Amino acid sequence: MRSQQKTNRCRKKNGFHQKPLRIPPDFGTYAERHGLFEMYKRLIESLLINKPQDPLDHLTEVLKRENDDVPSVIIHGPPAAGKTSIARMVCAKLRTAYISQDTLLADDVSPLAAKAKEYIAKNEKVPTELWVDMVKTRLQLFDCIKKGWVMDGFPQSREQALALQEVGISPKHYVVLDAPDSVLIERQMGKRIDPETGGVYHTTFDYPSNAEVERRLVEPPEGCSEESMVDRLVVYHRHTQGLQSCYDKLYKAVNADQPTADVFSQVMTFLSSRQRTLAPHNPRIVLLGPTGSGKSVQAALLASKYNIVSVSSGQLVHEAIANESKIGEAIKPYVDREMLVPDNLILKILDERLSQLDCATRGWVLRGFPPTREQAENLQNEGHEPNRVFFLDVPNDSVYERLTLRSLDAVTGDRYHALYNPPRTTDIKDRSAQQPTDAEDAIRQRLSNYYAFAEEIADFYEDAQHINADQDPHTVFECVESMLVNPLPKRAQVE
Repeated sequence: MRSQQKTNRCRKKNGFHQKPLRIPPDFGTYAERHGLFEMYKRLIESLLINKPQDPLDHLTEVLKRENDDVPSVIIHGPPAAGKTSIARMVCAKLRTAYISQDTLLADDVSPLAAKAKEYIAKNEKVPTELWVDMVKTRLQLFDCIKKGWVMDGFPQSREQALALQEVGISPKHYVVLDAPDSVLIERQMGKRIDPETGGVYHTTFDYPSNAEVERRLVEPPEGCSEESMVDRLVVYHRHTQGLQSCYDKLYKAVNADQPTADVFSQVMTFLSSRQRTLAPHNPRIVLLGPTGSGKSVQAALLASKYNIVSVSSGQLVHEAIANESKIGEAIKPYVDREMLVPDNLILKILDERLSQLDCATRGWVLRGFPPTREQAENLQNEGHEPNRVFFLDVPNDSVYERLTLRSLDAVTGDRYHALYNPPRTTDIKDRSAQQPTDAEDAIRQRLSNYYAFAEEIADFYEDAQHINADQDPHTVFECVESMLVNPLPKRAQVE
């Protein structure tokens, strides 16, 4: 016994067990905000692909010109699927460079383009290596580096796709416009081209309203006959599976047999998505919503499935008081008088809890806090920046129905609901009673407090996701879970 006491005194003297291990929260936040893991991965890939003589100089140049946020898109599909129209619309929307085989060949100053034209003039196939060199040279220009690029209809085969990957050219999104062959043949037979602007029109579905444009229209160089279209479709279908296998994780098929506006909308929705990262990810989740929206239930489900720490500011306050800590003694007078605990005390106990080893290594879900913009700013200034914020939206009528019909068994502590989970026996019903906090006046006051600051807190958390919580808890959990495991869409690409 004395030996154990002596050991404890020595450990206390040397700083052991005085406080839980505190992990600075800004370490992980900084790395995630600036994409350090992805940056390191891209630099290593660049070294392995380019094999420079001086790796350090090469990395310095890559970092100087790197801009990984720009779009890099390939839009593919069978003939007459509308690739060119959608690609040009995407370029106009995202303000990126437009690249196609025609634009590559139209470069009058490029010796590579001149060489490719020689093959075409001889009715010979342009070598894959030459196409790849032309694409690589084009992507090294300033507009592609700074603005990004959209490639229309290239590569056309698995061989060309692999050759692009070998030199480090790979898109972030690969879109395939698909439609039945019968629809494509009908489209091609009515297809017309404006030779001055490159605009694509159709004699039935999209005829120009301008008479001057109408006079300029000509048939496409590949012809409009059904026989030539069938031959082109056969070639396309021969290569489509091989191409898809090269871009399987980036692939999205869009039905092109619908209005152009709908096709474009679906393409843009896909382009606003992000690829999954291989970087270590610790969830830092904030659940907000009115009283009775199910924040505690969702926090418990998340903590159970993903082994993250469920944190409640109210529970931490009661624990601090029960432990008779210094901060608990400072908080106790406010709780005894039923007064609001000052923000600085709440933030202090939250900072201590969220900086502990389990929260730093496993992640955390914080429910019901922060309720105001000021508290959200203070929480972020302490380094605890959430990477997911969910608003659980519930109509007030549903809140009253959920809470006013609840009762508590004074013997067992079990909760019951008159509609969804009524007491199983008469004895339980007789001894169960409504809690004062579930009275209508108390609920009305809590709802008023929440909505007084709801708009400003929503403005602060711009990337927050709103979820309809007026449904089964497990259905709500599926919505939360889908947004948790998948990257959030890019707001900049969706208006």
